[in-house]
Amino acid sequence: MDILTSILTAFGLSSASGLNAYIPLLTVALAARLTNWITLSPPFDILTNEWVIVALLILLTLEVIVDKIPAADSLNDVIQTFVRPTAGAILFAASTNAIDLHPAFAVILGLVLAFGVHTVKATVRPVVSVSTGGVGNALVSTGEDVVSASVSLLALAMPLLLGVLLLGMGVGWLVFRRR
Repeated sequence: MDILTSILTAFGLSSASGLNAYIPLLTVALAARLTNWITLSPPFDILTNEWVIVALLILLTLEVIVDKIPAADSLNDVIQTFVRPTAGAILFAASTNAIDLHPAFAVILGLVLAFGVHTVKATVRPVVSVSTGGVGNALVSTGEDVVSASVSLLALAMPLLLGVLLLGMGVGWLVFRRR
């Protein structure tokens, strides 16, 4: 069961980082420092350092603000094209470090998951900007932040529930698509 929960945690955290790199990184840092939900092995335990946590808080604050501003959010998405997949790779590798998953495989999976989610976000956001005259950006960005935080928390606290929810969403998508 540890292998399954580690994999589900890794998938959840990496996917969440495709929406906002700093929410899952900060969630993992705080959870590893303050709870027993996750234990980070070296070199990933550096996330629990107070200076790293402060840096993540600052970066998260900047990301949350910039991502609400039309045009600035698109520029931010270009910059985040490199940051979000890197965060996903780190989170996947950190989450699966203890289960003998080859680190290169873990990094690649994390990169692909986070980049895939980021690509969808970065593609949809300009459409939202144009179709709402920029008014919808803050609402959509807030929704993305809520989803990223919720998935991050579920991935750490209840990975099996996250797996069931993702499976349900996948089945629902297949059923809806066939209609």
